[in-house]
Amino acid sequence: MVLFLYRALTDLAGPVVPRLLGRREAAGKEDPARRGERLGIAAVPRPPGRLVWIHAASVGESLSVLPLIGRLRARWPDVTILLTTGTVTATRLVADRLPAGVIGQYPPLDRRAYVARFLDHWRPDLALWVESELWPNLLGGLAARRVPAALINARMSERSFRRWRRLPGVIGPMIAAFETILPAGPEQAERFAALGARRLGPVGNLKLAAEPPAADAAALDTLSRAIGDRPVWLAASTHEGEETTVAAVHARLAERHPGLLTILAPRHPARGDAVAEEMRRAGLGHARRSAGALPAPETAVYLADTLGEMGTLYRAAPVAFVGGSLIPHGGHNPIEPAALGAAVLYGPHMGNFAEMTGPLEAAGGARVVADAEALATEVDTLLSDPVARRRMAEAARGVAAQRADILDRAVAAIAGLVPGFDRPSAA
Repeated sequence: MVLFLYRALTDLAGPVVPRLLGRREAAGKEDPARRGERLGIAAVPRPPGRLVWIHAASVGESLSVLPLIGRLRARWPDVTILLTTGTVTATRLVADRLPAGVIGQYPPLDRRAYVARFLDHWRPDLALWVESELWPNLLGGLAARRVPAALINARMSERSFRRWRRLPGVIGPMIAAFETILPAGPEQAERFAALGARRLGPVGNLKLAAEPPAADAAALDTLSRAIGDRPVWLAASTHEGEETTVAAVHARLAERHPGLLTILAPRHPARGDAVAEEMRRAGLGHARRSAGALPAPETAVYLADTLGEMGTLYRAAPVAFVGGSLIPHGGHNPIEPAALGAAVLYGPHMGNFAEMTGPLEAAGGARVVADAEALATEVDTLLSDPVARRRMAEAARGVAAQRADILDRAVAAIAGLVPGFDRPSAA
């Protein structure tokens, strides 16, 4: 009944969609030049031959799937890959990273008319959805067309799990649409099994398999020269509410560490103006990377409100706090700073990355900070004790290196869904 109502309501929602998209475009959450893609209108023709559709919702999912795309292209060089990304930030970030044979698009909104238009155009031979994207109409469209589908790096929060258990009539058909589900970790496997999944593939988190973010050598050298020998730490991927904590930590440590530089990289660079205003109110001199500035001697906070530079920033700072974790957001990927040699700190809300935080903490490569006071204490300790900092960073790097066969298992499971793909395409 709930599923029927959802489909009926989304069918009736057609007249309000332009208004909804208009508001989102005004807020920078949609690309007005590509509105048609959200209505299922493709921006480019479908190439001949076989096509794999991969859908990743946001930045983390999009980046995690790039190594998998590389493996699939190597195994199936004549197969086109369509990658849909659900946010403007993710779409822009991966645009220059897609190899030949991969098409980037926005997915359609989950309304049956748009879904049919999208699927009729692209006619995927295989669909791979990443992490926790579950849209009833899109999955129903795939099932109706008998397109093999897999949910890879499958994740479900405890909150979502409890909600879906109360709606078996909705979650059941969606899970049944997947030929297999590849859970990100053992706990995730248990949750999907409890919701009725009967075809679970190998367990492994693709974010552990991803290469660390790259850095432009010239940009890194320029930034490192500007920092010089100043004590420096990085607050990465922060969200609203966390920047206040970062400002408080800097103010508390500035006297103990003369010349202290705090690099602050908000998760969403579009918030740069608001974060800059918050630093101004806190009385902290700041410079903005989006304006082309570098940290000067008088700069207290270097606001890195740019996109695609986390590899540079992580390499420039020996201590990295991972944001989205002091608030109940679920955290962000701690393996990236770990792989690049930083001592890693994060808050208590890292539920989205539990498969990573456990090994990091057990190895001594990461520490949990509960609040501003704890964060200040840990940053102070790590900046004051280079030996302990290096030991912690080496432990973190060791954990990040343990990712050898995750991609191999995932590719083998995916290839098993369409064994004919290993033969040259008739097209």
